[in-house]
Amino acid sequence: MHNPAHFGQDLAGFVLAGGRSSRMGVDKALVELDGRPLIAHALGILRGAGLDVAIAGARAQLDGFARVVADLYPDLGPLGGICSALAATSARWSVFLPVDLPLLPPALISYQLKKAREKDAAVTVASVEGFAQTFPVVIDRATLPYLDQEVAAGRLGCLSALQNAAESLTRPLVVLSVEEAIASGQLVAPCGNAPDRWFLNLNAPEDLRRAEARPERI
Repeated sequence: MHNPAHFGQDLAGFVLAGGRSSRMGVDKALVELDGRPLIAHALGILRGAGLDVAIAGARAQLDGFARVVADLYPDLGPLGGICSALAATSARWSVFLPVDLPLLPPALISYQLKKAREKDAAVTVASVEGFAQTFPVVIDRATLPYLDQEVAAGRLGCLSALQNAAESLTRPLVVLSVEEAIASGQLVAPCGNAPDRWFLNLNAPEDLRRAEARPERI
């Protein structure tokens, strides 16, 4: 049994920072954008949505930025980090954001949380241009036993594991269209940061240059 850390009665936010960063060449968490490391951007997005935050799966020394949750499944990718974080919190709803998505608006996180509660969803993700995005994701802690089973079976693909866990719970995996949410006024796109840019992954130096070239950022 793991001793749950208290990250808020209902809600918790986790930055996934355990990637190998092989394409970037250095640990992505500490790469700077606009003079701030990506880990600070990610934590700021979650805090902007009103969440208590922690870091899951850290490779670098990141405890100076926020509480770090020990990785129970080292080298098993984001799904291992998700399971480790869910085991370390008593919160019902957890939001997971990878360290390399610095252009996401906090309003998207807030919208996903609102809809997760309304729909009693096991898993809640967003879609842009018709494609479901694995992250950011809102996950009900009730999925943990089923996600642990996926890890134990070596099925490490996040979205498929989340789909399987939702089906096992007979509760929905909800996909929210960003474009529809904006059109209906439920979500406001920040000026100069169009929805198709929110999900820009900073995996390589050229991606960082693309982000830096934007005149307006969050």
